[in-house]
Amino acid sequence: MQTELTLFSVAVLTPLAGAVVAGLGGRFMGDTLAKLVTIACMAVAALCSVGALCAAWLGGFPHAAVPLAQWVHAGGFDATWTLRFDTLSVTMTAMVLVVSLLVHCYSIGYMSHESMPTYRFFSYLSLFTFAMLMLVSSNDLIQLFFGWEGVGLASYLLIGYWYDRPAATAAAIKAFVVNRVADLFFIVGIGLIYVLFHSVQYDTIFAAVPAVLDTPYTLCGVSFRMLEVICFLLFVGAMGKSAQLFLHTWLPDAMEGPTPVSALIHAATMVTAGVFLMARMSPLLEFAPGTRTFVILIGATTCFFAATVGMVQPDIKRTIAYSTCSQLGYMFAAVGVGAYQAAVFHLTTHAFFKALLFLAAGSVIHAMHDEQNMFRMGGLWKKLPVTYVVMWLGSLALAGVYPFAGYWSKDAILNALWASDASYSHYAWAMGSITAFLTAFYSWRLLFLVFHGKPHDEHARDHAHESPAVMTVPLLVLSIGAVVAGVALAPFYIGAHQSAFWNGAIVNAPANHIMEAFEHVPALIALLPSLAGLAGIALAFVLYVSAPHVPATLARSFGPIYRFLLNKWYFDELYDRIFVRPYAALARVLWKGADEGVVEGLPLDIVRATRDGALQAVRLQSGSIAIYAFTMLAGLVVLLTVALCG
Repeated sequence: MQTELTLFSVAVLTPLAGAVVAGLGGRFMGDTLAKLVTIACMAVAALCSVGALCAAWLGGFPHAAVPLAQWVHAGGFDATWTLRFDTLSVTMTAMVLVVSLLVHCYSIGYMSHESMPTYRFFSYLSLFTFAMLMLVSSNDLIQLFFGWEGVGLASYLLIGYWYDRPAATAAAIKAFVVNRVADLFFIVGIGLIYVLFHSVQYDTIFAAVPAVLDTPYTLCGVSFRMLEVICFLLFVGAMGKSAQLFLHTWLPDAMEGPTPVSALIHAATMVTAGVFLMARMSPLLEFAPGTRTFVILIGATTCFFAATVGMVQPDIKRTIAYSTCSQLGYMFAAVGVGAYQAAVFHLTTHAFFKALLFLAAGSVIHAMHDEQNMFRMGGLWKKLPVTYVVMWLGSLALAGVYPFAGYWSKDAILNALWASDASYSHYAWAMGSITAFLTAFYSWRLLFLVFHGKPHDEHARDHAHESPAVMTVPLLVLSIGAVVAGVALAPFYIGAHQSAFWNGAIVNAPANHIMEAFEHVPALIALLPSLAGLAGIALAFVLYVSAPHVPATLARSFGPIYRFLLNKWYFDELYDRIFVRPYAALARVLWKGADEGVVEGLPLDIVRATRDGALQAVRLQSGSIAIYAFTMLAGLVVLLTVALCG
């Protein structure tokens, strides 16, 4: 047991050393050495995480805690910096570190054309990895919130890495602000947990749940179950981090950052933190049916909304970004029906094939000299054969085609939605099945526009070339995960061995039998998502290969609908009218009226009054004896009058 705990601790803490050395010493040690330090630290951490996972697997995934240091001690509140070792934390740690190592290696080739040193970029990547590991290995909510905010900070730094580009800095600020809105709900939820349980430590909270099920919470004279309120607040926090409907607007804009950032943060790790939080807090969610219904509605609607927008996007990275929103919607829908294991399973498989798709898109962008518009590409499959093959593999996994990874995890979610008797679960199944069709359609739309057809620019196509080995080798490794991760992990994540595998890290209430029920859905229901995916592929072939003139005709014929989807259901415009413009107007009023008018104006008015009073007083000192004598006489008359009449 001591061996796996030591390996786990090294895996979690090593990326911090790489971030510090590269960030502080990069300027002096040189760019190349800084890259080697970060990659070496990531390699050590990844090997240790895989070793800890294998050792835990052989040992039956015991639960343990590794105390590191005293952190917060204030009054009756005490928080120790402790690493939690269980199935959920060790599997998430291994996934994060393996993907992060591959992204670090890929970044050497992708960032090679940068004119400025890139040690800052590699330092930020390692800093993000450390923060994500703090999140998934936390033993209490305070440490989790530290990692939660740490990945938000690192995301801000990486999205805005090209700080000389206004679009990148605006996207970084947008991501930071939208997540702060959600995080306000999250931190209030943590506060209520402390009020209710008198602790923020997981084991203490989970053990006390049965005793507080009916504890009320009164707001404006209306009484709610406090557990429902807490779970709702935690989910709103997860909505922001995982880009769910209404708090999703930051994720597509975040594509302004370098492509490795999109692969690591906005596909494989940070955006899945919300799903991880829901799985970690499953002992609470199991007794919050109202919140779970809300989770189903948001998740199902998000997966459909994002898929419809992804159908018409011209930007290759934004198309994949909306796919990420959509797949996260599937995961939350699974959480809503209590199939937390299926949600984490899809989280894991999605990390491999979505990181693969983003990095393959980066290979295309690299070959096309930073061009991201798919309509300006075409005919690249002979020029980029490795990228073309891995993009096919990633798209097959995303579309849920048998036997690729997405088939096992996404179909498990859809089957769980059908088998559940929860409110709106069949609505979620219908939205998910339609989304399966749309996902396959826009995935092959991307493939056909980029790699087939006539090239938009013959000169650019002729000069395109395959990426170097430092970029293609990570693609090949990720493609292996996209192919085999589903079939390899299914028996443990959702199959016959899932109860022993999770060993209490994820909790299903005694009345929750969804993990048994989803295996007994009718054969036609289980087959329908695959048929929908194949139909989407066929439609994309017809529209973008057989009859490539048809999409433009359809866009003109259904202009309002096309513009509605192209403009992302006008969420940005709506938020601009509801929030941004009124806030800007209020800020101007406070600036001109309060700040300049009062805060700055009042001292100036006092100065002017003092100056004017001094000028008037100076005029009284004329030097005329007659005026002085007259003034004294007038004063004497006033005094005598007061004395005589007083």
